[in-house]
Amino acid sequence: MEVDAFELTGARAQHPVSHDKRRGRSAQAWFERLLARADIRVGGERPWDMQLLGPNVAERVLAQGTVGLGESYMDGHWRAERLDEFFHHLVRAQMTLREHGPAAGTRPPVWHLLKARWLNRQTRRRAFQVADAHYDLGNDFYAAMLDARMAYTCGYWADGASTLDAAQEAKLELVCRKLGLRPGMRVLDIGCGWGSFMQYAAERHGVQCVGITVSAEQVALGRERCTGLPVAFHLMDYRDLPARLPGLLPAPGPGDGRFDRVVSLGMFEHVGHKNYAAFMDVALQVLAPDGLLLLHTIGRNEQGEGTDPWIDKYIFPNGELPTVARIGRACEQRFVVEDLHNFGADYDRTLMHWHANVEAAWPRFADRLGERFHRMWRYYLLSCAGAFRARDIQLWQWVLSPHGVAGGYRRPA
Repeated sequence: MEVDAFELTGARAQHPVSHDKRRGRSAQAWFERLLARADIRVGGERPWDMQLLGPNVAERVLAQGTVGLGESYMDGHWRAERLDEFFHHLVRAQMTLREHGPAAGTRPPVWHLLKARWLNRQTRRRAFQVADAHYDLGNDFYAAMLDARMAYTCGYWADGASTLDAAQEAKLELVCRKLGLRPGMRVLDIGCGWGSFMQYAAERHGVQCVGITVSAEQVALGRERCTGLPVAFHLMDYRDLPARLPGLLPAPGPGDGRFDRVVSLGMFEHVGHKNYAAFMDVALQVLAPDGLLLLHTIGRNEQGEGTDPWIDKYIFPNGELPTVARIGRACEQRFVVEDLHNFGADYDRTLMHWHANVEAAWPRFADRLGERFHRMWRYYLLSCAGAFRARDIQLWQWVLSPHGVAGGYRRPA
C-alpha cells in the first residue's frame, strides 16, 4: 500500500464502512510486514515484540510515521516489554534497508523536511523555545534523573566506571585533559546546563569559568550549586557573546582579552545547519589565538534535514543532528581539526541509567506530570537508547584550534 494514500487527515471518513475495514486490514498487514523486517512480531512473546492494546495503531503509523508510532504509545495503545530492544531492532533493520531506499511509512513528512531545509528554525527568537519545552520542566525532575553533578550529556564508561556518577566524572575529566586545563585559565562553556563541567573544572583544575544557557531554571540552580567557586552563569544566546565579551571575562587572566578555552557539551544539537558557520565564527571571536575549543555533540551517519518528527514535536523543538561533513565544512577557514573521538555506544548505557532513575523516582512526580508524560519520557529515553545501540547515531568530541597546535595535538590517554 502506498503511503500517500493516507497522507490527508480524515481521508478514511470519506469511504464506506466496508471499504474502511478493508483499508484497516491492509494497513495492519503492511504494518506487520514492516515490523517483520526488523524481526518484530505483533503479539509475539519476545521482549522486543509489540503488544497491541488499542485500536488503529497501524493506521496511525501509516498516516503519520514516527509521530503516529510515538503518540499511539503515549496513548497506551501498544507496548513492548523492552522498548529499548524494540527500537534497537527497528532502527538496525532500517539501516540495513537504506541501501534500497527508505521503507514505506518511515519517511518524515514532506513538510517537516522542507521546514528543516529551507527555514532557519534556530533563530535568536526561537532559541529559547527548547528551554520552555524541555529544560525548564523542573530542576527536581532532572536532579532525580541525572547524576550527582547533573550532567545531561553522555557519560564515559571507560576505566572501570560502573555507576552513572563515575561515568559522568570520567567524561568531565576527559574533557579537562583534552583541553589541557591549568590553574587560572579562563574557560567559556556554551550551553552550560546546570554547571556540571564548570563546577568540576573549577574544583579539580583551578580554572575560572563562565557559562551561558537559554534556561532560566538552569541559571538559578547552577548559581546555587556553584556558590563559592569562580563560576558565573548568564542567560543568553550564543550569538550575543562577541558583543558582551568584555563584560563576561573573569579578571585577571593570562589571555589577551579572550577565553583560553571554549567548551560546548550537548548544545550543538540545537544550533541547526544554517547556523553552524555562525557558531564557529562566534567561538573563534571569543577564543584566544592559542586556545582550544572542545565540541561535544550527538551526530548522524548521513546527511538529513531536521530531526525525527516525534522528537521535534515532544522533546527537542527545532533540534537538528549534524554530520561529520557539515561540522567539517563549518570548520573550514576557521579551525584546524586536532582530534575527533566517537564514543556513541556509551550513550546507550547512559540513557538506560537515566531511565532507571526516572522509573525509581516516578511516584514523586506522577501527580504533577501525569501518566501520558511518563509514557512520553520513557519512549524518549528508550527509543534513543535503541538508536545508539544500533549505531544509527553517534557521540563525537571534536578538539579544534584556530591555527594548529605547534608540534601536533596528542589526545590524552
